[in-house]
Amino acid sequence: MMVFDKGRDHVMALFRIVFGFLFLCHGASRLFGLFGARAAEFGAWPSWWASLIQVVGGVLVTIGVATRPAAVLCSGSMAFAYFTVHQGGGLLPIENGGEAAALFCWGFLLIAFADRGRWSVAGVFRRAPAQVETAA
Repeated sequence: MMVFDKGRDHVMALFRIVFGFLFLCHGASRLFGLFGARAAEFGAWPSWWASLIQVVGGVLVTIGVATRPAAVLCSGSMAFAYFTVHQGGGLLPIENGGEAAALFCWGFLLIAFADRGRWSVAGVFRRAPAQVETAA
């Protein structure tokens, strides 16, 4: 199992980057009318605001800046979407069309607890611990 332990940080970073980018694309489709979707009306509750959270949260998670707060916000917005939009259509996500909302909700919760991994903008600007030199 050491192979999996050695690659954990890299795989978590790749998961964060890909997951955040997919969420960004999901929000951009509704916020800007991209990828064949119809744009939400400016300021309309909840579609426009959810799309804004998806774009901003997706960017922050993808680049690794304020990753945990952004991931918690994204997770919560997807839980809200699942219970307010999808839950009425059936108990299970496969019945009510809420698979994407459920997957995004749980994936962002994982990112919030696991943090950003490697390859983040925040990691580049994080100060290295000061090295104390000793006189010999």
